[in-house]
Amino acid sequence: MVKISASKSQLSKAKSYKEWQKIALELDEKFGHDKWKEEDRDPNYDFRRIRERLDMLKIARKDQDDRELLFALNEGIHGNLGGIANNALYDFAYFGTKNLISDYLQEVEKALLHLADVDDDVIPFEERLDFFRRASHCYGRSALMLSGAGSLAPFHIGVLRALHKEGLLPSVISGASGGAFMAGIIGTRPPEELDSMLSADELLNAVTTNYDKEDAGMMPTPMSIGYLARTVENLIPDLTFEEAFEESGLYINISVAPTQMNQTSRLLNVITSPHVYVREAVVASCSVPGVFPPVRLAAKNFDGNRKTYLPELEWIDGSVAQDMPVRRLGRLYGVNHFIASQTNPIVLWAVRDTSVKNSMMSIAMDWWDQIIKANLKLSQPVVKLMTRRMPGINSFAHMFYSVALQQYTADVNIIPRRRIFDPRKILSQISAEETMALIQDGEVSTWPKIELIRNSTRISRALDDILERYERELETHALTPIPGKSHSSGKKAA
Repeated sequence: MVKISASKSQLSKAKSYKEWQKIALELDEKFGHDKWKEEDRDPNYDFRRIRERLDMLKIARKDQDDRELLFALNEGIHGNLGGIANNALYDFAYFGTKNLISDYLQEVEKALLHLADVDDDVIPFEERLDFFRRASHCYGRSALMLSGAGSLAPFHIGVLRALHKEGLLPSVISGASGGAFMAGIIGTRPPEELDSMLSADELLNAVTTNYDKEDAGMMPTPMSIGYLARTVENLIPDLTFEEAFEESGLYINISVAPTQMNQTSRLLNVITSPHVYVREAVVASCSVPGVFPPVRLAAKNFDGNRKTYLPELEWIDGSVAQDMPVRRLGRLYGVNHFIASQTNPIVLWAVRDTSVKNSMMSIAMDWWDQIIKANLKLSQPVVKLMTRRMPGINSFAHMFYSVALQQYTADVNIIPRRRIFDPRKILSQISAEETMALIQDGEVSTWPKIELIRNSTRISRALDDILERYERELETHALTPIPGKSHSSGKKAA
């Protein structure tokens, strides 16, 4: 325990990911973790199968046997082949995982890039294109989900910064409540502006501009709808989801919940609601019930004028209904790997990193969670029936069950180091200093997950790059575009 505490203390002093990586590698050498990395054997994955496939790919590529290489890849383009995506494989060492896993993923990437460039007389372009399409469809892709956050939302910016600096920011990003605000910020700007946007200068400037220092005495100043609207206006351009996609090439998805119980929640994006304005969607997703009034959405009409979208409906905080919209993202974009930046203050105190399942305690906690949720599901219809003649209580019960029965974790979970915050500040204005501290915490909390995310997304990123290049070739030759790989702008899809 002393060893672990001392090591964590050393890592917490890092000022950048490179520095964190250097310290982590030194600790791995010091405590003998390098030997564990060098050994193939581990009960958490099928090391024999992975070694076999690695050798097969290496031999085929070395012998320039492209047909054999294509055959071998057809057999095994899967994200969790032999259990290599098991999170437990990243828990033993401070940095990275088994060398065999890293070598295998690197070899698959090399093989894919090699096949993408072979001559047409060896493997025809159409055959290669068909293979890469199928491989991309089977392998799937990743999405980043930014949870509800209240005034803790700058934590998400730290997560976004850390991923962007390492070239690991997914093109599919969802946000609910405070997470919607952060998704709106990065999803409405061209890629070349992301570095400056995520440098925090603009964010701190917006906070300083809107922060009411005169009213902020000893007690935190509650956030008003005016403060929220001004901050959104300062940081998010007035674009529709379609226009935002054309600017950024990112698929941002904003969760909103209806005020009417007989309506369903929505996931607003360039596919389901291209003409809806991002600003109104963000404000609606941030409208905490009982704190901010519900919001009507707005959309751009066919003549370019702003009009109310679904005027009979009003919308509130998206995290009430779908903090982590896993199913909808999977259906819309073929996502099968999810990264969660989880800082929802309602559940943060109880959230566990469910991706780590290598202890009896975690298994027991999972079992207990399932029992609680099963009992809540059984009681829900009874409570609904008992409160049907009491609209206020019925509405509260509906919201309670909606929040309690959600899944708040994903395949990879990035969670603040500190779980308990001053409840008075959850929906309050925060200072520039507090904003910067949250951003730094987001970055530092992401660093231990970077290599897991890099390995988990390596193949899908390679396939996306190849298909994007092939798409340009198809356009050049005026052939049929690749289904599902572009939207109206022709930019890279998820």
